[in-house]
Amino acid sequence: MRRPLDGLKRRRLAPSSAASRRARHRDQTMANPDSHVTIHMAASLDGFIARKDGRVDWLETSDEFLGGDTMDPGFVEAFLKTIDCYVMGSRTYETALRFEAQGLGWSYGDKPTFVLTSRELPRTRDTVEFHSGDLAQFVNGRLRPTFRTIWFVGGGVVSAECLRLGLADEVRYSILPILIGDGIPFFEKLDRDIALHLAEVKAYKSGMVELRYEVRGHRGESHSG
Repeated sequence: MRRPLDGLKRRRLAPSSAASRRARHRDQTMANPDSHVTIHMAASLDGFIARKDGRVDWLETSDEFLGGDTMDPGFVEAFLKTIDCYVMGSRTYETALRFEAQGLGWSYGDKPTFVLTSRELPRTRDTVEFHSGDLAQFVNGRLRPTFRTIWFVGGGVVSAECLRLGLADEVRYSILPILIGDGIPFFEKLDRDIALHLAEVKAYKSGMVELRYEVRGHRGESHSG
């Protein structure tokens, strides 16, 4: 379902320059300690969020895990209310528009939805806003002071950039019980290791497993072991 951000290309920095910039971004976020940035996507077991052509027909799986939890609609509704805004790339936005046109509804409710793109795209609701430019400045200068819970929901380039710049606090990875062999990866073009701390694991009757990781060392935090 999630496709990479297009039109938001960045120069590759020298290691020392990149480290300095990441440190500067972390310092900026210290002024907003209550804000929380989450990366969340659903993916196949082999790590793809969509087929090469963007199709996500494989999302509806037929597995059943008897020992798993039931995803109660009331809980899901209450949880979604805790999310203050969504951030996505243009391909993810276009997929959401297609789903809506097919009668499947708008997935992001009435929450502010920021689409990262330099292309001209249709704006079908007042809650949608388009943005192009420096991602760290946008998150730290615009989103963190205004919203407490910020969810990045695709695609792979956007998510990787968020991690490279040290902007994410946690990663939520919903793994579906299917292998699709090839496609668009969860994270694209990561240029360094990102250390994570496994904070929570949940298995559902549908066969989906949800992993929640904290980004280690983010904003001064560290985990041992």
